[in-house]
Amino acid sequence: GIVYLTVLAEISSRRRWFLKERMMPITTGYKTLVERAMAEVVTYSVSDIKARLGQDERLVLVDIRDIRELNAEGTAVGALHAPRGMLEFWVDPESPYYKPVFSDESKEYVLYCGAGWRSALATKTLQEMGMRNVAHIDGGFKAWVAEGAPVISMAELKAQRDAAKG
Repeated sequence: GIVYLTVLAEISSRRRWFLKERMMPITTGYKTLVERAMAEVVTYSVSDIKARLGQDERLVLVDIRDIRELNAEGTAVGALHAPRGMLEFWVDPESPYYKPVFSDESKEYVLYCGAGWRSALATKTLQEMGMRNVAHIDGGFKAWVAEGAPVISMAELKAQRDAAKG
């Protein structure tokens, strides 16, 4: 028991040293990147967006989480799914993956992710690409759920889409 745990602790300590000695130095961490993005983008609270739901035709919610997150947790009712890894390609008219849904300048595209970090970075990137009608939700989907905003499971969403097809 104790000898085994001591050996595991020693292995763990050596592994951390080994990894630390060979890690590429990161000069700007994710926290700094997120802080910088937050200083440059429009950020809404969940309550700001809840008040606009069904009232503001300009509002387009964009869920940038991975499909595995949507399958596990659901999504905001009415949200468009645009995976973070494809977002720049879907927005750029020069891209072979372009989605015209992002071309409407009269709309405001409000991004969210799990906690608000990826969406802050994505919003900043879209601004750098030239979009001015983009913002994100502080706290992401976690805050959305915590504040009781409307959520739909992917199974429910599929059933709705199938029913609409007739």
